[in-house]
Amino acid sequence: MTSAWIDAHHHFWRYVPEDFPWIASGMEALGRDCLPPEFERMARAEGVAGTVVVQARQTTAETEWLSELAAGCELIRGVVGWAPLASPSAARELERLSGLSKVKGMRHVLHDEPDPFYMLRDNFNRGIALLKNYGLTYDILIFESQLPQTIEFVDRHPKQRFIVDHIAKPRIRERQLSPWRENLRELSLREDVYCKISGMVTEAKWDSWTEEQLAPYFEAVFEAFTPRRTMFGSDWPVVTLAGPYSAWVQTVKKAIRSFSQDEQQRFLAGTAAEVYALEKQIEE
Repeated sequence: MTSAWIDAHHHFWRYVPEDFPWIASGMEALGRDCLPPEFERMARAEGVAGTVVVQARQTTAETEWLSELAAGCELIRGVVGWAPLASPSAARELERLSGLSKVKGMRHVLHDEPDPFYMLRDNFNRGIALLKNYGLTYDILIFESQLPQTIEFVDRHPKQRFIVDHIAKPRIRERQLSPWRENLRELSLREDVYCKISGMVTEAKWDSWTEEQLAPYFEAVFEAFTPRRTMFGSDWPVVTLAGPYSAWVQTVKKAIRSFSQDEQQRFLAGTAAEVYALEKQIEE
């Protein structure tokens, strides 16, 4: 197995309670500053050679801050930020933000919108349609119940590269596979859609998940997207609610041990490097 990884999904933040209302009771471990020095030590110890940092707040200031952090940290190869895609100012902001260091894509926290069909709004889709002009990807953050409308959303934007975060958050805690599995398979028929193997342990019971419980979800994702369109993500520091970074890395390694060397390299580094057009390729 190759020793070089790209961690295609993690976060940084300086903790201010009002900026993170989703950090609720039982999640106190996340109520602190989570910054590059801590993460870099941990990631490099596991063989990670490059990362993509993803927005956690919906402000352009967040995108600017992440870009500044990335410019000063060799490990970070890409930034997925936020822009006001539904705003009349979307084109102007995308022009500005896409020029920042290592900015590769955008994301909106769709699953927190009161309207579960937010992704079908005309103003939001006008913003999405602009992303290709700046060579930007789009990360899709949804609950599994939103997969049907997400398929319709993706179909409005041929040739736009989409990445599904956290395998679309299936109901692992309830051990429910359908209709998530069938809807994810349908979404995977769109060749410009990719999927991050991330966020799984926090959709299970944090203190009692098992590899056996996760196995059907790994199987469904790899069957739908294959290693060519899947990539590894840790979702650090959120993953630490359900165990240490190293435990998730080891779980994923076991899940891909039957892959060929080429398939492992594609999943661990090649997919993310290609999709996000990372500046430095990861070498074996």
